[in-house]
Amino acid sequence: MNDYYLVAFTVTPASADACDLLASFLADAGYESFEQDEVCPGATMKAYVAAPLFDKSATDMAIEALPFDIKVDYTTEFVPGQDWNAEWERHYFKPIIVGGKVVVHSSFHTDIPKAEYDIVIDPRMAFGTGHHATTTLMMKYILGAEMNGKRLVDMGTGTGILAILSRMCGASEVLAIEIDPAAAENAVDNVKINLPDNNTEVTVRLGDAGLLPDGFGADYFLANINRNIITNDIHRYASAIRHGGKLIVSGFYVEDRDIIRDKAEKSGFDFVEADEIDRWSSMVFIKR
Repeated sequence: MNDYYLVAFTVTPASADACDLLASFLADAGYESFEQDEVCPGATMKAYVAAPLFDKSATDMAIEALPFDIKVDYTTEFVPGQDWNAEWERHYFKPIIVGGKVVVHSSFHTDIPKAEYDIVIDPRMAFGTGHHATTTLMMKYILGAEMNGKRLVDMGTGTGILAILSRMCGASEVLAIEIDPAAAENAVDNVKINLPDNNTEVTVRLGDAGLLPDGFGADYFLANINRNIITNDIHRYASAIRHGGKLIVSGFYVEDRDIIRDKAEKSGFDFVEADEIDRWSSMVFIKR
């Protein structure tokens, strides 16, 4: 069952910066999505975490690590597996245009803008609709890259949106890996919806970086996860990327760039460039 905990945080006095940093810490602890109060940013924040990953001590440690003179209280609510499409339609997910070329919408939408690439995402509770800054950053990179005939890995594929867009942009082979069973199932469904003629071009596999085949020879390796997972697994990423191939990572804040860069350079990569949206960062490296 795709069960979650909704953890509602109250910050006194309100601090949008504190909420942003808390979200970063919580992402490292397994939290997947966040929503701040739009009327009074920094006053409250809702966060979702898969039930098996909820750890009260890790949540408390994230709060204690905040370098702000504030008080943070929180409540938890168990959210049993349900129709997440209905929840997204009701609260979050509206059609969007990314990079001027991609429209992302769900099967329940009717008023859909026109774009060069049309992607249908029924997200349930899997991460990656294009609405989050990190997903948008990764999609922008894909749109600006030469994908024709390239081999690609999408690590932590979530809904499969990056794998799907890469194939639409011409990638010849895409290996999408996802550790969460419900998300992997969701990605398989979304691939079927968007790429009905897909045979072996896009393959979704359930697991972690241990599934990466040595010598896969990826031209592009996408990892939109979080800082700790990236730094822990980046040596495995390197083994699956050809010399001269690109590693594109996101899921962390601008302040984390030095940590990511240090681990990447020690794993055989050279820094190329970085981008950001609302203090969320992406970085591009090339394998030496």
